Amino acid sequence: MIIRAFSVFEGIVYHCALIDATNPCRPTLEVEAVVRPGDADAGPLLLPVADYATLAGGPAVVRPCIERFRAAGRIVDHLGVAHLAFPFWTPLLIDPPPRPGATGAGGPDEVDR
Repeated sequence: MIIRAFSVFEGIVYHCALIDATNPCRPTLEVEAVVRPGDADAGPLLLPVADYATLAGGPAVVRPCIERFRAAGRIVDHLGVAHLAFPFWTPLLIDPPPRPGATGAGGPDEVDR
């Protein structure tokens, strides 16, 4: 199963989509988001278990997976909500948004003129 994160803030995945539903007990996370300092450098990225279950096909599909994740320590509580922890994830490169006042497209090689 491949899940693609589109927004991450302070270690929490807020927007994501299903890319490949194959093998829901082995989810991988791809991050196609602007990630700023503090967003992904303080531990694993967290996806709410409810989002994971919805993407994977519902509670009946993920029930055996959840037990394995819990035994492996990958189900964590954050602010009273169960999350699936992704200690490893794959970044997909995107250009950052332009800086205020910068000229041009705002890509990584952009210089102010």
